[in-house]
Amino acid sequence: MADILKEVPLKAVQVEALVVMKIIKHCSQTFPTTATGFLVGMDVQGTLQVTNSFPFPTAEIPNTDGHHDNNAASNLAAAAPRAKVNAVYQNEMIRNLREVNIDANNVGWYMSANMGNFVNLNLIENQYYYQKDLNERTVAIIHDVSRSSQGSLSLRAFRLSTAFMSAFKEGKFTTESLQKSNLRYQDILVELPLQIHSSHLLTAFLHQLPSKPPTSELPFPTDLATLSAKGSNNRDAPLYPNLDSLDLSIDPFLEKTCDLLLDSIETHHTELNNYQYYQRQLGREQAKITAWQQKRKAENASRVLTKQAPLPEDEWTKLFKLPQEPNRLEVLLNSRQVEQYARQVDGFTAAVSGKMFAVRSNLLPGEAES
Repeated sequence: MADILKEVPLKAVQVEALVVMKIIKHCSQTFPTTATGFLVGMDVQGTLQVTNSFPFPTAEIPNTDGHHDNNAASNLAAAAPRAKVNAVYQNEMIRNLREVNIDANNVGWYMSANMGNFVNLNLIENQYYYQKDLNERTVAIIHDVSRSSQGSLSLRAFRLSTAFMSAFKEGKFTTESLQKSNLRYQDILVELPLQIHSSHLLTAFLHQLPSKPPTSELPFPTDLATLSAKGSNNRDAPLYPNLDSLDLSIDPFLEKTCDLLLDSIETHHTELNNYQYYQRQLGREQAKITAWQQKRKAENASRVLTKQAPLPEDEWTKLFKLPQEPNRLEVLLNSRQVEQYARQVDGFTAAVSGKMFAVRSNLLPGEAES
């Protein structure tokens, strides 16, 4: 049965509404510190159903000079999914769930993010640990707290691709190995479609929440202020429409995302300069080795003429040390993060541009006359 399930590829991730609320609550309470937890559920014909979640216990970081180190706490929390203590805690929770006949299969873990900044080495190591040791059919769910705070829920599911799993297992991210495997930064993560599932009882309750529609015809509002004033008496009604989405101001996260994008591009240039420095050092050492080999060959030729034993020509390995090529994994992850920021900027500007075109006649009076 397990072999049959492995043959069916994962197509989607289905998360229960209660699990979504638990993830949002945990990530919001620990923000800006990274929050992590594990997911349980079951795999049903290629759809990974997440039915429950539990946060990982966090270790307290001692205060230094009255200040709390958020970076140390975030790094410790980001590495929690692969910690031995949390592995014992996870196994104990799964055993307790099985005793009460609840879905207790390990289906992955979740992590909070800020401004879409989640493509890092911690994410890769955690997901590799889950896909390699615990369960091959696991996912990492990323919840962006900053983006979700503006009313747009950001919940995404990722897996490591098979090609990247093989490359990460070998641990060689050199230029030669990347050329052989044809591995690109787009091939690191595979995103799966995520859908939220609500029980039938909850769905029936949501359908009963909206108030009855008005019987008389409503006057058409002339502007947003009139619309807000007209609907101010119904703002407490359930499922009242959110008028903040009609705001014409530029998304407040656009500027911050552009700053993070520029920082990632600077990091990319730094890594590029380091690689160029390595190439220059390698060229100098290879030139020295070539000159030494030519000199040794000439010396051996003269020794042959004098009927002397030739000297070994492989002594250059002891005399010269080639520089070590920098790891290209950081470049791949940074390139993938740049792509993530670029997609966020594209999404932000698309929404704002649509609003601007909708009210172009009000912003440019001459446009309406022409």
